Amino acid sequence: MTLVKYRPSRSATFPVDRLASEIFGSNIGRFFGSDGFPEHAPRVNIVEGNTDFRVEVQAPGFDKKDLKVEMLEDTLTIRGEHTTEDNTEEERYTRREFSRSSFERSFMLPKSVKGDAIKADYVNGVLKLTIPKMEESKPRTRSIDIG
Repeated sequence: MTLVKYRPSRSATFPVDRLASEIFGSNIGRFFGSDGFPEHAPRVNIVEGNTDFRVEVQAPGFDKKDLKVEMLEDTLTIRGEHTTEDNTEEERYTRREFSRSSFERSFMLPKSVKGDAIKADYVNGVLKLTIPKMEESKPRTRSIDIG
């Protein structure tokens, strides 16, 4: 079993984006070297081991308190929101583009995992989730006698 990325459908917010999607399809970004993934969303590694799945989410600049992991039915959702507030009277911004950042990633989990036993750890900008498999889904090895 593998984790399946869950992407609710989102309509384009700008008229030109909607028009391009209608003409070229929703994967127009791939023609220009994009992987079709929003730039503000963190990259994720998913590893399947014999006893669990491990999900690693890149979230540099976030504190542990800025992150939220939730399970609803078979969907795992990871959210992060970070706001920078540097209001000093001595400094004046000429341009400010990174005072707030947020993301959300959702994954549909296979039925073969223990959703209530997920563990999370956040170290050095990487959120690591361990999702254990149920006993019956773990691979079993047995010897077979040759007659």
